[in-house]
This record gives sequence, C-alpha cells and structure tokens, in this order.
Amino acid sequence: MGKWAIAVHGGAGIDPNLPVERQEQAKQLLTRCLNLGVAALRSNVSAIDVVELVVRELETDPLFNSGRGSALTENGTVEMEASIMDGTKRRCGAVSGITTVKNPISLARLVMDKSPHSYLAFSGAEEFARKQGVETVDNDYFVTEDNVGMLKLAKEANSILFDYRVPLIGCAGAAVNDSPLQMNGLPISIYAPETVGCVVVDREGRCAAGTSTGGLMNKMMGRIGDSPLIGAGTYASELCGVSCTGEGEAIIRSTLARDVSAVMEYKGVGLQEAVDYVIKHRLDEGFAGLIAVSNKGEVVCGFNSNGMFRGCATEDGFMEVAMWE
Repeated sequence: MGKWAIAVHGGAGIDPNLPVERQEQAKQLLTRCLNLGVAALRSNVSAIDVVELVVRELETDPLFNSGRGSALTENGTVEMEASIMDGTKRRCGAVSGITTVKNPISLARLVMDKSPHSYLAFSGAEEFARKQGVETVDNDYFVTEDNVGMLKLAKEANSILFDYRVPLIGCAGAAVNDSPLQMNGLPISIYAPETVGCVVVDREGRCAAGTSTGGLMNKMMGRIGDSPLIGAGTYASELCGVSCTGEGEAIIRSTLARDVSAVMEYKGVGLQEAVDYVIKHRLDEGFAGLIAVSNKGEVVCGFNSNGMFRGCATEDGFMEVAMWE
C-alpha cells in the first residue's frame, strides 16, 4: 500500500491588487474541496472517483471559471470544456462546446466509461449527455451578473480577457491594449483564466487527473483551449497525474501535461525535477502553471506566472492552500 496525495487548482495568474475578500473566498473554496477529497481518500475511494468528485464541487461553485460562473463567449453565452484521465490504463474522456450539462467533468467521465470514443464536442456531446440522462440546465444557469459586466468591458476594450474578474489594467497601470503579452501574435491582458483542476494518487498508487473550464472571456464561438485536450491540459499515466492552467495556446503547443510524464519516463527523474524542467523549458514565452502527483505519493505545484490558486494535501498530514510563490 502506498500513500495518497491530492492537489487542486483554481487558475494560474493572479491580480496583485486582488481584494483580500476575494482571496479569502478562493482559499476557502480550495480548502473545502481539499477536505472533500481527503475524506474520500481516507475512505479508500479510487483516484479517478475523487478527481470527478472534487472537480464537480469546483464547477458548482461560481467563484472560479468552470461550470456555473464560466466565462462568456463573444455572443454572451457559455461554452464549457473538460477532460478526465485514469492513469492506470491511460483511459480518458473529454468534451467541448458544452452549453447545458451542469457538470462537464462528469460528462467527460461518461465519454470515457460509456462510449467507444475519447472526445465528444458540441451537438454530439450534448446528444450523448441526453442519452446518458445527465443533469442539464438552461444556459442562463451558468451566466452570472459579474460575467455579463466583464464581457461588456471586454467588448469595449476589443480584447479577450484572461482573468475576467480584474480591471483591464496591467500591473504597471498600462492599458490592456499596451500589454506586451500576446496570444498567437495578438495582444491580450496579463492574467490567466481561473480554470479548475484536480490530480490524485490513491493508496493503490493509481494516478488520475481532471480539468474543467469556461475558457476565455469574449472568446470566439467554437474556440477550444487546452483543458479538454489530453496531453495538453490533462494527462495521467502509471507514473503521474497532471492538470494545467494558464495560456491555453502555449500549453497546447508544449503538450505540457504529457511532457511531465515523458520527462519522468525518459530521463528517469522524479516529479519535482520533471515539473521544474517543463515549466522552465517548454512554455517558450507563455505563462502557465500545473499541479501534479506521482505514484509514490508526491505532490508538486509549478508555475511561471505571478501566482496560482492552489492547494494540496498528503496522507502524512501535510496540507497547504496558497496563491503566491
């Protein structure tokens, strides 16, 4: 029997001027989700079941950018995406373009368990959800008043917002259009989206990972980020489980989550060294972060942004919830 470990995240990149109240709300939610996962692991619930359980909780709370509270498209609607992976046999499921399913992570799990495929999107994913009898709601359920206001600001600035809950002003007070950061050559604001994720290793040494998001505020209809892409935003193997967050296009180009496992496998290094390597050498000019666990019960968080909402706990009694370095 090995030792379990769990980590959760609520997005990489944090406004340095984020109100203290908002910081405390984020810490409380991450702590609640950690405690939920820890209780399940103490009851010998499997890693994949714990990942789904915790991400569902994150999707249901409107604080972060997944499920209810998701970022809005250019048309003011919500298109969500999620993925989940069981490292034992590298089984996986993913969905994109979800508009009515209350918990996209559970639909991704059903794609893995109840379909012959690994990835379903848009109308096909919605039809599959209806056939599986999952809980659905009107798209308005996911839309919050705060997000409607932030979309208005984004349209006025003609910008895609990363963190849609902070002002359209950079750290040094520069307007967003003056930001030196770019996505595929176009200027963007400086903060990463509050995607959510969870990674778990259970007492049997089984690793699993899951990621869920609403994407970018004011994104083009049909845009797909890294979160549902196996190997980019999510990956799990016999060695580790990884969930990423941040600049989706950079994560996709670097196949960031898979690279952690590959570095461990091909270079024969431990989890910490593998995470440090990919964060330093694989993101080019992109900004992102990740959480990871190994089959030995290790847990690591890494990022090159100015912060990341994260929490982790181990069977040894260690628990931490943090935002900054």
